[in-house]
Amino acid sequence: MAAAAGKVRQDMPPPGGYGPIDYKRNLPRRGLSGYSLFAIGVGTLVFGYYRIFKWNRERRRLNIEDLETRIALMPLLMAENDRRTLRMLRENLDEEAKIMKDVPGWQVGESRFHTTRWTFPAPDELFYLHPQSELDHVKFGFQSYV
Repeated sequence: MAAAAGKVRQDMPPPGGYGPIDYKRNLPRRGLSGYSLFAIGVGTLVFGYYRIFKWNRERRRLNIEDLETRIALMPLLMAENDRRTLRMLRENLDEEAKIMKDVPGWQVGESRFHTTRWTFPAPDELFYLHPQSELDHVKFGFQSYV
């Protein structure tokens, strides 16, 4: 076996040797620098504040417009409410006259307050001929849904 093995040949470097080993870090650039990122952040912040400033000015203008509209409509809404109240009082007086027609000395619509000055009727006074749910809605509004 020894004779068949032959001479062992050792692996050697090429003539002139191997080239230099590249051991330095060669990382690619990873985006923008810190200064440019800071500048972009400040620019975005300034632009955002500018837009908020413009929107607040527009919102203030819209609120003033809404208030002016409400002020213009208030007399109309108050007049409609007064008409509704007077209509309900008239219905109540008609019903009172029909119910109390047989009672001697009963005066329909006599004031409980013994004055000629107008006093706005209480909700109980207006809605005593209506269902209880309507009176509850007038007194409590949407609180029952909360």
